[in-house]
Amino acid sequence: MTARMSPNCRRLCRRPYVGVHMSIIIKQDSDIKSSEITPKSVYLDRRKFMQRTLATSLLVAADSMLPAWAKKYPDARWPDLAVNSHSVSDQPNSFEDITTYNNFYEFGTGKKDPHKNAAGFNPRPWSITIEGECAKPGTYDVEDFFSSESLQEYIYRLRCVEGWSMVIPWVGFSLSDMLKKFEPTSRAKYVEFTTLLDKTRMPGQARRVLRWPYVEGLRIDEAMNELPIMAVGLYGEVLPNQNGAPIRLVVPWKYGFKSIKSIVKIRFTETQPVTTWNQTAPQEYGFYSNVNPDVDHPRWSQKKERVIGRPFWEPKRDTQMFNGYAEQVAHLYSGMDLKKHF
Repeated sequence: MTARMSPNCRRLCRRPYVGVHMSIIIKQDSDIKSSEITPKSVYLDRRKFMQRTLATSLLVAADSMLPAWAKKYPDARWPDLAVNSHSVSDQPNSFEDITTYNNFYEFGTGKKDPHKNAAGFNPRPWSITIEGECAKPGTYDVEDFFSSESLQEYIYRLRCVEGWSMVIPWVGFSLSDMLKKFEPTSRAKYVEFTTLLDKTRMPGQARRVLRWPYVEGLRIDEAMNELPIMAVGLYGEVLPNQNGAPIRLVVPWKYGFKSIKSIVKIRFTETQPVTTWNQTAPQEYGFYSNVNPDVDHPRWSQKKERVIGRPFWEPKRDTQMFNGYAEQVAHLYSGMDLKKHF
Protein backbone atom coordinates (compact mmCIF):
# COMPACT_ATOMS: atom_id res chain seq x y z
CA MET A 1 0.00 0.00 0.00
CA THR A 2 1.41 3.42 -0.94
CA ALA A 3 0.93 6.29 1.47
CA ARG A 4 -0.36 9.53 -0.05
CA MET A 5 0.45 13.05 1.05
CA SER A 6 -2.20 15.71 1.12
CA PRO A 7 -1.68 18.69 -1.27
CA ASN A 8 -0.85 20.95 1.71
CA CYS A 9 1.73 18.48 2.96
CA ARG A 10 3.32 18.23 -0.49
CA ARG A 11 3.58 22.01 -0.71
CA LEU A 12 5.23 22.22 2.68
CA CYS A 13 7.64 19.42 1.89
CA ARG A 14 8.74 21.10 -1.34
CA ARG A 15 9.32 24.43 0.42
CA PRO A 16 13.00 24.82 1.41
CA TYR A 17 14.01 25.95 4.89
CA VAL A 18 15.82 29.26 4.47
CA GLY A 19 18.35 30.51 7.01
CA VAL A 20 17.91 27.58 9.34
CA HIS A 21 20.63 25.05 9.97
CA MET A 22 19.71 21.91 11.90
CA SER A 23 22.10 19.30 13.14
CA ILE A 24 21.24 16.11 14.98
CA ILE A 25 23.91 14.55 17.16
CA ILE A 26 23.51 10.93 18.12
CA LYS A 27 25.74 9.97 20.99
CA GLN A 28 27.51 6.67 21.07
CA ASP A 29 27.49 4.64 24.27
CA SER A 30 31.11 5.69 24.96
CA ASP A 31 30.12 9.39 24.74
CA ILE A 32 27.40 9.26 27.41
CA LYS A 33 28.55 10.37 30.85
CA SER A 34 27.58 8.24 33.82
CA SER A 35 25.90 11.31 35.34
CA GLU A 36 23.50 11.39 32.37
CA ILE A 37 22.29 7.83 32.92
CA THR A 38 19.17 7.44 35.08
CA PRO A 39 19.91 4.86 37.77
CA LYS A 40 17.74 1.73 37.46
CA SER A 41 16.32 2.22 40.95
CA VAL A 42 15.22 5.76 40.10
CA TYR A 43 13.76 4.59 36.78
CA LEU A 44 11.76 1.87 38.52
CA ASP A 45 10.59 4.30 41.20
CA ARG A 46 9.39 6.68 38.50
CA ARG A 47 7.63 3.83 36.71
CA LYS A 48 5.89 2.76 39.90
CA PHE A 49 4.88 6.37 40.54
CA MET A 50 3.39 6.66 37.05
CA GLN A 51 1.53 3.38 37.49
CA ARG A 52 0.14 4.51 40.85
CA THR A 53 -0.86 7.85 39.36
CA LEU A 54 -2.64 6.13 36.46
CA ALA A 55 -4.41 3.74 38.83
CA THR A 56 -5.50 6.63 41.02
CA SER A 57 -6.77 8.55 37.99
CA LEU A 58 -8.78 5.56 36.85
CA LEU A 59 -10.21 5.11 40.34
CA VAL A 60 -11.22 8.76 40.52
CA ALA A 61 -12.83 8.48 37.08
CA ALA A 62 -14.70 5.36 38.15
CA ASP A 63 -15.82 7.07 41.37
CA SER A 64 -17.30 9.87 39.30
CA MET A 65 -19.55 7.35 37.53
CA LEU A 66 -20.95 5.98 40.78
CA PRO A 67 -24.25 7.40 42.05
CA ALA A 68 -23.65 9.81 44.94
CA TRP A 69 -25.29 7.50 47.47
CA ALA A 70 -23.05 4.56 46.47
CA LYS A 71 -19.70 6.26 47.06
CA LYS A 72 -19.85 5.58 50.80
CA TYR A 73 -20.46 1.86 50.32
CA PRO A 74 -17.31 -0.32 50.18
CA ASP A 75 -19.18 -3.00 48.20
CA ALA A 76 -20.28 -0.72 45.39
CA ARG A 77 -18.01 -2.50 42.90
CA TRP A 78 -17.46 -6.10 41.89
CA PRO A 79 -14.37 -6.09 39.64
CA ASP A 80 -13.71 -9.82 39.20
CA LEU A 81 -17.05 -11.48 38.52
CA ALA A 82 -17.49 -14.75 36.69
CA VAL A 83 -19.32 -14.41 33.38
CA ASN A 84 -22.50 -16.47 33.31
CA SER A 85 -22.64 -19.20 30.67
CA HIS A 86 -25.79 -17.72 29.11
CA SER A 87 -24.00 -14.49 28.23
CA VAL A 88 -23.92 -13.56 24.55
CA SER A 89 -20.73 -12.86 22.64
CA ASP A 90 -22.06 -9.54 21.25
CA GLN A 91 -20.07 -6.41 22.05
CA PRO A 92 -21.75 -4.58 24.97
CA ASN A 93 -22.87 -1.01 24.52
CA SER A 94 -20.87 1.72 26.18
CA PHE A 95 -21.63 2.81 29.73
CA GLU A 96 -22.77 6.15 28.29
CA ASP A 97 -25.21 4.51 25.86
CA ILE A 98 -26.73 2.37 28.60
CA THR A 99 -27.10 5.13 31.16
CA THR A 100 -28.22 8.05 29.00
CA TYR A 101 -30.67 6.39 26.59
CA ASN A 102 -33.39 4.50 28.40
CA ASN A 103 -37.02 4.46 29.50
CA PHE A 104 -37.94 5.00 33.14
CA TYR A 105 -41.16 7.00 33.19
CA GLU A 106 -40.95 7.50 36.95
CA PHE A 107 -38.26 10.06 36.09
CA GLY A 108 -39.71 11.44 32.84
CA THR A 109 -40.78 10.26 29.40
CA GLY A 110 -37.78 11.48 27.39
CA LYS A 111 -34.87 9.12 26.75
CA LYS A 112 -32.45 11.40 28.62
CA ASP A 113 -34.87 12.36 31.40
CA PRO A 114 -33.98 9.46 33.73
CA HIS A 115 -30.27 10.32 33.60
CA LYS A 116 -31.05 13.95 34.40
CA ASN A 117 -33.89 13.59 36.90
CA ALA A 118 -32.71 10.54 38.87
CA ALA A 119 -29.37 12.03 39.92
CA GLY A 120 -30.56 12.86 43.45
CA PHE A 121 -32.46 9.61 44.01
CA ASN A 122 -31.20 7.69 47.06
CA PRO A 123 -32.21 3.99 47.09
CA ARG A 124 -30.85 3.32 50.58
CA PRO A 125 -32.21 2.02 52.84
CA TRP A 126 -34.32 -0.30 50.65
CA SER A 127 -36.54 -3.23 51.47
CA ILE A 128 -38.67 -5.65 49.46
CA THR A 129 -41.90 -7.20 50.69
CA ILE A 130 -42.61 -10.82 49.73
CA GLU A 131 -46.25 -11.86 49.96
CA GLY A 132 -48.97 -14.08 48.53
CA GLU A 133 -48.87 -17.81 47.86
CA CYS A 134 -45.63 -18.72 49.63
CA ALA A 135 -44.50 -20.28 52.90
CA LYS A 136 -42.05 -17.53 53.88
CA PRO A 137 -43.57 -14.08 53.35
CA GLY A 138 -42.00 -11.05 54.95
CA THR A 139 -40.13 -7.81 54.42
CA TYR A 140 -36.42 -8.07 53.74
CA ASP A 141 -33.55 -5.64 53.29
CA VAL A 142 -32.24 -5.62 49.72
CA GLU A 143 -28.84 -6.89 50.90
CA ASP A 144 -30.56 -10.01 52.27
CA PHE A 145 -31.20 -11.20 48.73
CA PHE A 146 -27.60 -11.61 47.61
CA SER A 147 -23.95 -11.67 48.59
CA SER A 148 -20.92 -10.74 46.51
CA GLU A 149 -20.23 -14.47 46.08
CA SER A 150 -23.65 -15.04 44.50
CA LEU A 151 -23.21 -12.37 41.82
CA GLN A 152 -22.21 -12.96 38.20
CA GLU A 153 -21.95 -10.90 35.06
CA TYR A 154 -24.75 -11.54 32.56
CA ILE A 155 -24.15 -10.04 29.12
CA TYR A 156 -27.68 -9.95 27.73
CA ARG A 157 -29.41 -8.45 24.74
CA LEU A 158 -32.10 -5.86 25.45
CA ARG A 159 -34.82 -5.31 22.84
CA CYS A 160 -37.20 -2.40 23.38
CA VAL A 161 -40.76 -2.62 22.08
CA GLU A 162 -40.06 0.72 20.35
CA GLY A 163 -37.73 -0.98 17.88
CA TRP A 164 -34.24 -0.38 19.27
CA SER A 165 -31.77 -2.65 21.03
CA MET A 166 -28.64 -2.77 23.20
CA VAL A 167 -26.31 -5.30 24.78
CA ILE A 168 -25.81 -4.77 28.52
CA PRO A 169 -23.32 -6.39 30.94
CA TRP A 170 -25.55 -6.74 33.99
CA VAL A 171 -24.40 -7.73 37.47
CA GLY A 172 -26.97 -9.95 39.12
CA PHE A 173 -28.19 -13.28 40.39
CA SER A 174 -30.72 -15.92 39.40
CA LEU A 175 -34.36 -14.94 39.87
CA SER A 176 -35.43 -18.58 40.26
CA ASP A 177 -32.87 -19.23 43.00
CA MET A 178 -34.18 -16.21 44.89
CA LEU A 179 -37.87 -17.14 44.53
CA LYS A 180 -37.31 -20.71 45.71
CA LYS A 181 -36.09 -19.40 49.08
CA PHE A 182 -39.62 -18.20 49.83
CA GLU A 183 -41.15 -21.61 49.02
CA PRO A 184 -44.01 -20.74 46.68
CA THR A 185 -47.01 -23.02 47.11
CA SER A 186 -48.76 -25.08 44.42
CA ARG A 187 -51.28 -22.25 44.07
CA ALA A 188 -48.58 -19.83 42.91
CA LYS A 189 -49.14 -19.66 39.14
CA TYR A 190 -47.75 -16.16 38.59
CA VAL A 191 -45.26 -13.71 40.10
CA GLU A 192 -46.16 -10.02 40.36
CA PHE A 193 -43.54 -7.27 40.75
CA THR A 194 -44.18 -3.68 41.89
CA THR A 195 -42.03 -0.53 41.64
CA LEU A 196 -41.67 2.07 44.40
CA LEU A 197 -44.46 4.65 44.58
CA ASP A 198 -43.04 7.96 45.80
CA LYS A 199 -43.87 11.14 43.89
CA THR A 200 -41.29 13.11 45.84
CA ARG A 201 -38.39 10.82 44.98
CA MET A 202 -39.76 9.86 41.56
CA PRO A 203 -41.12 13.12 40.09
CA GLY A 204 -42.43 11.49 36.92
CA GLN A 205 -45.17 9.83 38.99
CA ALA A 206 -46.75 13.25 39.48
CA ARG A 207 -47.94 13.01 35.88
CA ARG A 208 -50.73 10.65 34.91
CA VAL A 209 -48.81 9.09 32.07
CA LEU A 210 -49.46 5.63 33.51
CA ARG A 211 -51.32 4.16 36.45
CA TRP A 212 -48.88 4.15 39.33
CA PRO A 213 -47.24 2.22 40.83
CA TYR A 214 -45.75 0.36 37.89
CA VAL A 215 -46.60 -3.37 37.96
CA GLU A 216 -45.29 -6.27 35.89
CA GLY A 217 -45.66 -10.03 36.04
CA LEU A 218 -44.49 -13.41 34.80
CA ARG A 219 -45.92 -16.87 34.75
CA ILE A 220 -44.28 -18.95 37.46
CA ASP A 221 -42.57 -21.23 34.92
CA GLU A 222 -41.16 -18.17 33.13
CA ALA A 223 -39.87 -16.83 36.43
CA MET A 224 -38.27 -20.19 37.24
CA ASN A 225 -36.47 -20.36 33.90
CA GLU A 226 -32.67 -20.18 33.99
CA LEU A 227 -32.41 -16.85 32.13
CA PRO A 228 -34.23 -14.19 34.24
CA ILE A 229 -32.11 -12.38 36.78
CA MET A 230 -32.40 -9.78 39.47
CA ALA A 231 -29.85 -7.14 38.49
CA VAL A 232 -28.08 -4.99 41.08
CA GLY A 233 -25.39 -3.52 38.84
CA LEU A 234 -23.87 -3.13 35.41
CA TYR A 235 -20.29 -2.89 34.19
CA GLY A 236 -19.11 -4.27 37.54
CA GLU A 237 -20.65 -1.47 39.63
CA VAL A 238 -23.93 -0.80 41.43
CA LEU A 239 -26.91 0.05 39.25
CA PRO A 240 -27.10 3.72 38.29
CA ASN A 241 -30.33 5.31 39.53
CA GLN A 242 -31.66 5.77 36.00
CA ASN A 243 -31.30 2.06 35.25
CA GLY A 244 -33.44 0.85 38.13
CA ALA A 245 -31.40 1.11 41.34
CA PRO A 246 -31.07 -0.63 43.62
CA ILE A 247 -32.59 -3.79 42.14
CA ARG A 248 -34.52 -4.65 38.99
CA LEU A 249 -35.74 -7.56 36.92
CA VAL A 250 -34.11 -8.57 33.61
CA VAL A 251 -35.97 -10.96 31.29
CA PRO A 252 -33.92 -10.97 28.07
CA TRP A 253 -36.39 -12.69 25.71
CA LYS A 254 -39.18 -10.18 26.41
CA TYR A 255 -39.53 -6.54 25.42
CA GLY A 256 -37.73 -4.21 27.79
CA PHE A 257 -40.77 -2.84 29.63
CA LYS A 258 -41.28 -6.27 31.21
CA SER A 259 -37.98 -5.85 33.09
CA ILE A 260 -39.41 -3.76 35.91
CA LYS A 261 -37.13 -1.41 37.88
CA SER A 262 -36.68 -0.32 41.52
CA ILE A 263 -38.73 -3.22 42.91
CA VAL A 264 -40.30 -2.96 46.38
CA LYS A 265 -42.79 -5.85 46.31
CA ILE A 266 -42.95 -9.39 44.93
CA ARG A 267 -46.22 -11.30 45.21
CA PHE A 268 -47.01 -14.91 44.30
CA THR A 269 -50.51 -15.10 42.83
CA GLU A 270 -52.96 -17.71 41.57
CA THR A 271 -54.33 -15.39 38.87
CA GLN A 272 -52.64 -13.38 36.14
CA PRO A 273 -51.48 -9.98 37.47
CA VAL A 274 -52.94 -6.79 36.05
CA THR A 275 -49.81 -5.25 34.55
CA THR A 276 -49.34 -1.56 33.81
CA TRP A 277 -48.84 -1.40 30.04
CA ASN A 278 -51.28 -4.22 29.36
CA GLN A 279 -53.91 -2.33 31.37
CA THR A 280 -53.08 0.98 29.68
CA ALA A 281 -53.18 -0.26 26.07
CA PRO A 282 -54.17 -3.96 25.88
CA GLN A 283 -54.28 -3.97 22.07
CA GLU A 284 -50.66 -2.81 21.91
CA TYR A 285 -48.93 -4.45 24.88
CA GLY A 286 -49.77 -8.04 25.72
CA PHE A 287 -49.14 -9.73 29.05
CA TYR A 288 -46.44 -11.96 27.56
CA SER A 289 -44.72 -9.40 25.32
CA ASN A 290 -42.17 -11.87 24.00
CA VAL A 291 -39.85 -10.47 21.34
CA ASN A 292 -41.43 -11.68 18.12
CA PRO A 293 -40.61 -10.32 14.64
CA ASP A 294 -43.79 -11.92 13.28
CA VAL A 295 -46.12 -9.91 15.51
CA ASP A 296 -46.00 -6.20 14.72
CA HIS A 297 -46.94 -3.44 17.08
CA PRO A 298 -50.15 -1.81 15.74
CA ARG A 299 -48.16 1.33 14.91
CA TRP A 300 -44.82 -0.06 13.69
CA SER A 301 -43.05 -3.19 12.49
CA GLN A 302 -41.10 -5.45 14.85
CA LYS A 303 -39.16 -7.20 12.09
CA LYS A 304 -36.03 -5.07 12.48
CA GLU A 305 -34.31 -3.09 15.20
CA ARG A 306 -32.02 -0.08 15.43
CA VAL A 307 -28.88 -0.91 17.36
CA ILE A 308 -28.04 1.93 19.73
CA GLY A 309 -24.46 3.14 19.38
CA ARG A 310 -24.15 2.20 15.71
CA PRO A 311 -23.81 4.88 13.01
CA PHE A 312 -27.19 6.16 11.87
CA TRP A 313 -26.48 5.19 8.25
CA GLU A 314 -26.11 1.49 9.10
CA PRO A 315 -29.14 -0.60 8.14
CA LYS A 316 -31.35 -1.94 10.90
CA ARG A 317 -30.69 -5.47 12.14
CA ASP A 318 -33.15 -8.33 11.79
CA THR A 319 -34.93 -9.06 15.06
CA GLN A 320 -34.60 -12.64 16.30
CA MET A 321 -37.43 -14.70 17.72
CA PHE A 322 -37.36 -14.48 21.51
CA ASN A 323 -34.48 -12.00 21.05
CA GLY A 324 -32.16 -14.88 20.19
CA TYR A 325 -33.00 -16.99 23.26
CA ALA A 326 -35.37 -19.47 21.60
CA GLU A 327 -33.25 -22.45 22.59
CA GLN A 328 -33.77 -21.67 26.26
CA VAL A 329 -37.40 -20.51 26.28
CA ALA A 330 -39.37 -21.68 23.22
CA HIS A 331 -40.61 -24.77 25.11
CA LEU A 332 -42.45 -22.51 27.56
CA TYR A 333 -44.91 -21.59 24.82
CA SER A 334 -45.34 -24.94 23.11
CA GLY A 335 -48.79 -25.17 21.51
CA MET A 336 -49.62 -21.50 22.19
CA ASP A 337 -50.80 -19.14 19.48
CA LEU A 338 -48.20 -16.39 19.95
CA LYS A 339 -50.11 -13.98 17.75
CA LYS A 340 -53.09 -14.27 20.06
CA HIS A 341 -51.06 -14.43 23.29
CA PHE A 342 -48.64 -11.67 22.34
